[in-house]
Amino acid sequence: MDWQTIAALAVVAGTAGVFLARAWPRRRKFSFERETHCGCGSAGPARNSVVFHARKGQRAQVIVKVK
Repeated sequence: MDWQTIAALAVVAGTAGVFLARAWPRRRKFSFERETHCGCGSAGPARNSVVFHARKGQRAQVIVKVK
């Protein structure tokens, strides 16, 4: 193994170490749905449904239905 291979491996190992060190102490933000496995949020945003219609030779339509 020559010095260029060792230098390249050192750079790769150093980069991986930096990414692991940055991600290790970071905690995820609390999410009621993720932590309790419940699909209902306590004060979630309004749920919308988007319907997309497209036919050959016609204009595409996007319809947003507010629930």
